[in-house]
Amino acid sequence: MTLTEEVILLGVNIDHVASLRQSRLTPYPDIVEAARQAESNGADGITVHLREDRRHIQDKDVARLHQVLTTKMNLEMAVTEEMIGIACGIQPQDCCLVPERRQELTTEGGLDVVGQSGRIGEACARLGEKGIRVSLFVDPEPEQIQASADCGAPVIEIHTGCYASATTKQTVDTELNRIQTAVQLGRDLGMQVNAGHGLHYDNIKPVAAFPEIIELNIGHAIVARAIFIGLGAAVAEIKQLMIEARSL
Repeated sequence: MTLTEEVILLGVNIDHVASLRQSRLTPYPDIVEAARQAESNGADGITVHLREDRRHIQDKDVARLHQVLTTKMNLEMAVTEEMIGIACGIQPQDCCLVPERRQELTTEGGLDVVGQSGRIGEACARLGEKGIRVSLFVDPEPEQIQASADCGAPVIEIHTGCYASATTKQTVDTELNRIQTAVQLGRDLGMQVNAGHGLHYDNIKPVAAFPEIIELNIGHAIVARAIFIGLGAAVAEIKQLMIEARSL
């Protein structure tokens, strides 16, 4: 069995467990318990986004999780000196560099690697020196993928938001074709290719079916589903959908 052909991994983003906690500044729901439930029900890694404004995940969350995770931590972060310093200190297994604006509700698109190649390349090098595997969150655009490879990033995560928000079959098909082309280019350039953003229980299978994609990162949909069936069941359900898509 080869990883690229038969196995697909699930990274569970637990930011919005912290969002609920921060809405009342209570000690609950506990971010560590959320991670444990996710891991015990099929998560292959835990993703957290430490934002500049600390709207959900806090520095202490990152430190606590790093001590107790049995899978791996994927730390999403902006390309800033502060965040690079934090990552180099914590040394998570993975870091995903993402664009960030304070006024956005969620990440709105991929990094402009072409326009910031020097800065991003330096960040990749610094994080790589600490043994951190770096992923760049990019739109499914060939020039951004080529620039990611040129920056020395071993991994890219394809932004699937346009696909997820598509409302017509024609647009869905167009966006899936863009993703497929991007995934193949990333693989041809020697990078691991992951994907994520906006994926949920009803739209995940077409993306999960691409055999070159190694990992999907999903958060909001899982936490929303957990309100009705529990976090463990929500994780297990979406992981099963991914496995079914890969086995077709």
